[in-house]
This record gives sequence, C-alpha cells and structure tokens, in this order.
Amino acid sequence: MEVTMSNELIDRRTGALGDMRFLPDEIISDIISVISPRDVARLSCVSSVMYIFCNEEPLWMTLCLNNVNGLFEYKGSWKRTTLQHAEAVNVDDASQIRPMQFDGFYSLFLYRRLYRCYTTLGAFYVDNGNVERKNNLSPEEFCNNYDGVKPVLITGLADTWPARNTWTLDQLVLKYGDLPFRISQRSARKMKMKLRDYVSYMKVQHDEDPLYIFDEKFGEVAPCLLKDYTVPDLFQEDLFDVLDADQRPPFRWLIIGPERSGASWHVDPALTSAWNTLLCGRKRCDVSWSVTLSQNVKCTRALSRGKNGILRWALYPPGKVPLGVTVHVDEEDGEVNIDTPSSLQWWLDFYPLLPDEDKPIECTQLPGETIFVPSGWWHCVLNLEPTVAVTQNFVNTTNFEFVCLDLAPGYRHKGVCRAGLLATDDANFEELDRVMASSKICSSPMDAPRTEKRLRTQHVDHDITGCGAASCCSMWRNDLPYEINFLSKFLDEYRDHYNYIWSPSNCIGQREMRDWLSKLWIGRPGLRDLIWKGACIAVNAGKWYECLVQICQFHNLPSPTDDEKLPVGTGSNPVFLVADSVVKIYVEGGLESSLYCLGTELEFYNLLREVKSPLGEHVPDVLASGFVSLDNGSYTLASWDGRGIPDIIADHDSLIYGCKNYSIPLGLWSKKLFERKIAALPPNEPITLPGSKKIMPYIVTKRCKGKIFAEIRDSLSWENDLDLASFLGEQLRNLRALPVPQLDPAALENIKHEVGPTTGVSFREVASNDAAVWGMFLNNLAIRKKNVVTQLTKWGHPIPTCLIDKAVEYLPDDFDKLLPLFAGETCSWIHSDIMDDNLYLEPLTNNVVHDHANYVNGNGNIKNGEGLLWKPSYILDFSDITIGDPILDLIPIHLDIFRGDPRLLKHLLSGYKLPLMRKDPLHDSADNIKKFGRASYRAITINHQIPLLYLLAYEYFMFKPDDRCYCILHEDNVLGAVFGIWEELRDAKSWEEVEDKVWGILNEYTDCC
Repeated sequence: MEVTMSNELIDRRTGALGDMRFLPDEIISDIISVISPRDVARLSCVSSVMYIFCNEEPLWMTLCLNNVNGLFEYKGSWKRTTLQHAEAVNVDDASQIRPMQFDGFYSLFLYRRLYRCYTTLGAFYVDNGNVERKNNLSPEEFCNNYDGVKPVLITGLADTWPARNTWTLDQLVLKYGDLPFRISQRSARKMKMKLRDYVSYMKVQHDEDPLYIFDEKFGEVAPCLLKDYTVPDLFQEDLFDVLDADQRPPFRWLIIGPERSGASWHVDPALTSAWNTLLCGRKRCDVSWSVTLSQNVKCTRALSRGKNGILRWALYPPGKVPLGVTVHVDEEDGEVNIDTPSSLQWWLDFYPLLPDEDKPIECTQLPGETIFVPSGWWHCVLNLEPTVAVTQNFVNTTNFEFVCLDLAPGYRHKGVCRAGLLATDDANFEELDRVMASSKICSSPMDAPRTEKRLRTQHVDHDITGCGAASCCSMWRNDLPYEINFLSKFLDEYRDHYNYIWSPSNCIGQREMRDWLSKLWIGRPGLRDLIWKGACIAVNAGKWYECLVQICQFHNLPSPTDDEKLPVGTGSNPVFLVADSVVKIYVEGGLESSLYCLGTELEFYNLLREVKSPLGEHVPDVLASGFVSLDNGSYTLASWDGRGIPDIIADHDSLIYGCKNYSIPLGLWSKKLFERKIAALPPNEPITLPGSKKIMPYIVTKRCKGKIFAEIRDSLSWENDLDLASFLGEQLRNLRALPVPQLDPAALENIKHEVGPTTGVSFREVASNDAAVWGMFLNNLAIRKKNVVTQLTKWGHPIPTCLIDKAVEYLPDDFDKLLPLFAGETCSWIHSDIMDDNLYLEPLTNNVVHDHANYVNGNGNIKNGEGLLWKPSYILDFSDITIGDPILDLIPIHLDIFRGDPRLLKHLLSGYKLPLMRKDPLHDSADNIKKFGRASYRAITINHQIPLLYLLAYEYFMFKPDDRCYCILHEDNVLGAVFGIWEELRDAKSWEEVEDKVWGILNEYTDCC
C-alpha cells in the first residue's frame, strides 16, 4: 500500500460510509441500534467509520437493554455483557483484542455522547435558592402556602427515621445484597438486578444515562425496609388507601442511583402530588460555591462535612412544557407519552439555551431533606452523587379533583393539564371553550422546527421581577389557571366513562376507579361533597343519578338515599342498589348495542320462565325494564318487556332496519348480526347513532342476599371452592339444555343476505341456525386475523415477543377449512361473562369448616382454623348472553374465578357432564384439511387449541363484541391474565406450550370423546 504523507487530515466519512455519509450521525446510530448484536459485530468490519459507530458503548447499552428480560448482571462493559448474553462469541478471547484507533473522522454527536459518559458534575452543586427551605413545617403553614401551590424543601422530617443512618449503600448491600430490585431504563423491557450486582455496576459504569433502581415493589421484596421510615405527618392523608393493596396503583418507590443518573422530565401519574426524601450518599469534604444570579444576587452555600448524597431538581409549574420535551396525547384513547432527553442531556444541552425568564425553578437537595412536588408540576432530577432516596405519591383533598379529571375519558383535558394553552386552538382566555381537536401533539414553544401536525404556538415574554418561586408561580398562573373549573371546560361531554376507551397510561384500571369512588363514598362520609364533585368529573355521576331518580319515580320505587347515590360494582354499565332493588342502565357500546343487550337479556329471562329451567332459581327476578329518554333537559320513560319494537325508538329506522324479520325484533338474532357488523368495522371507527335524543335502556331486578364472590374469595375454604365449581358445572349444564330460538326460512335467508360474501369463510352452505352461528363466528375470526399481531403488540408485556411474532403462523391460513370442525355441532346459550363480580354467595347459618392442609395452597384463608361455609346462590348480569361454543364460558371461569387452578376446572367438568365438542370431527374430512388432524387440531386436542384461538380474539369476537377497542386495557387483556397467572409461560417458545399448560386438563375430560 502506498502511503502519502500530508499535513492535512484525511476525511474518512466519504470513503467509509458511501451514500450513508449524507445521513446525520444520530440517524446512523439509530439504524444500527435495531440490528442484532451479531450483525453489528459483522458491520463493524465493513469500514473504519462503521468500526467506530459499532464499538460505541452507548450503542451496545441500547442493544443489550432491548434484549434483556428478568434478572440481569453487568459484566464490566456493555459490549461484553451483550455478547455474553447472546453467546455470540467467546467473550474472554474477544476481550484480548486491542481496540483500533483511526484519525480523520469527527462526529459532534458521538463526542457529545462520550462527554456525557465521563463528565463530572461539580458545576451543578450551585443552589440559587428558587425553592424555599423550611424546617419542621407546620401542617397549617403547609396547607395554606404550599399544598397545591408550589414546591418546598423541608428539613427535619426524617431525623428520627432508622433509614437516615442505615440506608447507606454498604449496609443495604450487607443486608439485602442478594435480593432483586427493579431497574428503571429507557427500554420497555422489565429487568431486575440483585442489589449487590447493581452496586458493583454503579462503581464501574460510565454511562450517559445510567441504570438506577426505581422499585415500587421494594416493600414486598424487603418488608423490613418499610419499618425504616414513616410517612411524614404532612403527607399522611392518602385517599387511595381505601383500596386493597392489589388494587391501588403504584405509590411508593425505593430509588438508588449513581452520579449522572436521574428521572427525566415528567408529570407524576394521574396528577398526584409527591414527596421525596433523600437519605444518604457518599462522603464529601467542606466545599463552598458562589454564583451570580440573573438578577445580580449572590448566593453562597456551604456543605458541612458528613454523608452527602446530592440531588439537583428542576421544576416548572403546570402547563409549561420544558424546552426539548414533547407531549403526545393520543386523540383516540387519551394515552399520554412524553419524549424527553435524559436528565443529564437536558442540563448539558438545553438548559444553557434558556433565557433567564424561562429557566426552571431549581434547588439542590441534601441528605435528610424532603421535597414536596405539587400536583401537575413538571420536574426532573439529576443525581450529583450516588444517592439513596424514598418517594411516595398521594391523593389528598387538595388534588383529588385533579386526579379525577385526569382519569376521565378523552384527551383534550390531559393535553391542557400538561402543555397548557399550547394544547388549545388559540391561547385566548376569552375563548376557553375553543379547544383544538389536534392537540394530540403538544410541544414547547422553544422546541425544534414544527411539523405540520404540531400545534401552532406563540411565545409570550414575561416580566420577571424576582428569582423566587413565588414570582415564577405568579407568572405562570397568569398563563394557565391550574383550577379545576377552568380545566374541566376541556372535558369532552360525548366521551363517557362507561362507553369510551380507557387510557392505557392511566395509573388505575377503569373498574378500580369506580370501586375507589364507591369505597370513598361509604368510608369517608365527611368528604362526600368533594367526592361527589370528583365522581361527576370522572364518571358523570350526576347524570346517572338523575336517570336513577326518574326510574325510581316512574316505577314507584323508594327514592335513593344518600348512601345509594353512586354507581356500584365493577361492571361496564352504571348499577345502583336502591333498597331491595338493583337498577342497571345500559350504556356500554352505545345505544344500538344497549338495545340488543337488553332485548336479548329479556328474551333469555322469558325463556327461563317458559321452560321452567332449574337455572331460573339462580337468576334474580326482573321487576321492571324500559327506556329513559332525555331530550332538551326533559325526561321521558317507557316500559318494555322485550317483545315488539318500543315506540320510543320507532322513529330510528337505522336501528330497527331488518329487525322486523325476527320473532323477537331486538333479541338474539338481531344481536348476532350487530356483533358481525361491529367485527367488520375498522379498528376504532366510531358507530354513529341517529337522532339527537339520549335514549338509555334499563332493567330493575331483585336484590340478592349475601355477598359477591369477589368480596369474599380470599376468605373461602377449599370446600367452598369445590362447591362453587360444582355449582358452576351444574348451571352451565342447565344453560346448555335451554332451547335456542329457531329461525324460519325467511329469517335465515335474511341472515345470509346481511352477512353476504365474506373473506375467508363461505356462507353458501348455511342451512341452519347452528351453521349460521358458526359461519358468523369464523367470519369474525377471518376479518380480525389480520389485526391480531397489532393487537398483541398493543397488549405488550407480559406476552412474549416471540409468541406475538408466531401468532399469524399459529392461526389457520384459511378459516373455510375449520367449517368441517363445526359440522353438526349444536350451538348453545353462553353467558360470556361469568367472573368473580357476577356470582353471589349466601352464608350457611351455624355451619363452620375446620382447617385442612389444602387451605395453605392459596385456596382460602381461615382465621383461627375455622371459616363460615358459603353457598353459591345466584349468577348475575346476563347482558352479554349470546349463543355459540360452550367452551367460551370456561375461559373467564378458569382464568378469573379459578385463577388457573386445574383441580377446580376438573371439578367443574365432573359436574358439567356434557361434551364440549363432538368426537373425531375430522375423521372423514377431505385431504385439503387433513393437516388439522394432527394432535393440536384433533378432537381431543381441539378443546384446548380452540380456546387459545378464542383468547387471541376473545374480546373481539364473542366475549364482548362491542368492546373491540376496550380489549387493549389492562383488566380486559385476557392473554395478559394468562401470562400473569402462569409467569413461567413468559419464556414459552410456542403457543403449543401455552395450550398444554393452560388447557391441558381438557385432554382428560372423557365426556368430550
């Protein structure tokens, strides 16, 4: 090779990158980060510049964290850790290779990343005094001057805590070193590290955004840690404490982090408030700093000798999005996502760009100090030294209404609470009701160049006359009144709690939200005025209460008492308990869905009475039913027994079109066609309803005695559980014995005409009721198959990624080939929603059960060795009643009621005594479907293959057809329940493993052969 000596540096970029030289270095790095570790290693051999990109430690950190699940151990460098985890090469041999160095390449992007990895933070110790410091603040002063107003640093609250002296890294490792704690990092992967391994990582790491422990389960992992501190008196009130431990959202965290780590910009979940106490860190000597502030005020602060872990805080009032931060609020479900640089990157790259008037409120937190962060405040934290801290979020009477507001359906109010008037069409206080529909993306006015979808914003200059927190708060409150009446103006009146999508970013589930309000209502009667305001914001309680009053008056029921004002239960419709009656108002899925739910439920109840089914003894009596209509503030009510078309909707032709062909116009078969209609709609497409009146069906039933299973399940004995399983098996047998309404030839032709040609399933041979049902079901599966991967990806954790990738391969390629499986099969009534909140049990008087060994296995907790015997009495809520495969009723029972216990499922089947599917359905099938005769598709195996097929589409197709949007919520994620119960299946490599574990017991069910 000829070498030319020159004083000029060689520019390697052109020759080493080729056409990629036109891409920004950040884009190149992002592209490489999605390649597998093996391919990155190969790519590093392509050229000198690729070698530089592919050997950068931050890149290997990203590659590693994108592929880590569960327990993790750092191996001294991210490249070494990644390669060892992937078993890609002999790591020991690779570590002996000397890194190559090249001149002639310069990258500001890579330099800044390297700088952030090794920078020291001495310059950040300056405290400019923007946050007031108070010693032993009184409750009165806190309530009047700070709670809901502005942050404050408080000293003296932790002086008597044992943690103040024992929560050092050395002592924590000595006592808890082998326990795993959850790690916070930018990847969506869940990971833990043993404390001993994590502290070792802290000592050697040089990361720009280091891992840090942020564990909300530390109290369960190490219960003794909870004894080392107490919640300060100032923050004792927490309205979430009425919820059981498994219901309340995460609220306390142990935080351990090295220098340069910290929480990036965020607003705390659900607009809760928080306190954070810094406990200890490493020792430092006496140091003092002097700084000239923007107002030429000098501030000097000296640190005393001792244990000093130091945190640097930056805070903005509600609505002021920090520079470099972008808020995304999904206009469909209100999910909030925040794009933000790391804490260190923001301080280094963005903070210097701020003019004095736009700088945040700042403070340096020292060991023993507690900082209070009010509801809605933006904040980020930078660890200046290795630190240990504890923090808790809480709901009190000051922020309760804001929490209820943030949990209300919609997106505009969420955008305004976080991005202020940037989330509105025009920052004009005289037009508060004009809110921009595209507030899906809200950014700082100082952020990077706008895209067309970003909001138009206007930067307003503010006159700052002081540097303190008070002047900053006053300035910002002139921009965004953080006041509940103002913010409530941005709620969407058409998006109701019961019939609209629940935001995945909400910190609490939809059902838990209603249960929380109900428990507060009963448990905190002194706060009912406040609770009522919050309930009206969050769940439209005032609207439903007024409907309840009208129904009670119309049917001469007792007026609801003050205790009965709020809806109860965890169902998807407003339910009220009034004296000895239960009033349910149908709203889920909109008017059309509600009509068919009530119509089919009444048709079913009438059938129970006509055939005198034993099941009727375990279904509450119907006292009244009808419609309540609201038109221009005036209520009209009309009774309806389920027969014919009620006059109140007779003018809505689009609702009743085609229904007249059936003996029960708004009953079962109309509902089946509606289910098919819903399945055929594109995801998230709204169903437009005719008319301007608000019409709501309702039903009044007799109130059951006893308790809901969900309330007492953890106190039941094993004997109680077995009795319940036998009861369910017997009632499912009674349910299946009921006759299914038959279609006359004209109605059957109407079904075929309405469904028409379909993708993947032929209706040419539909010649019976059963064939029509199976055809519509398989049609729904064929329609939705294309969206299965997207849906599973939305569900995400804990569903294994490898199984998501195999979902389409697992499903049949042609659903026409499944039709022979159902040939000759008889449809039956299915409840579809037998869960722990739809079962009632009555106590058996003077009967107790003595403790046995089985009680220890999670089947019941018996106090003092004895427990009350309970008798299953009623099955509730038949609003989702439909017809189809009886296997569908086993899914909620097995997963929700039995919590996956195969012994209880086996006991249920012993009382069921009916075939689930007929014997050898493929024995005489044509060659083109022979492949379905293999083990996983044979008759005895199909029983656990088909349920998994249903699980993939459970909420879509049969369980709650009109809930196709709601299936992304935590509590309705059926596969999430599967992988939550059987955590070992998170490592499954095939769907067949899941089948065998979850539904293998069905192979032993001989009555299906």
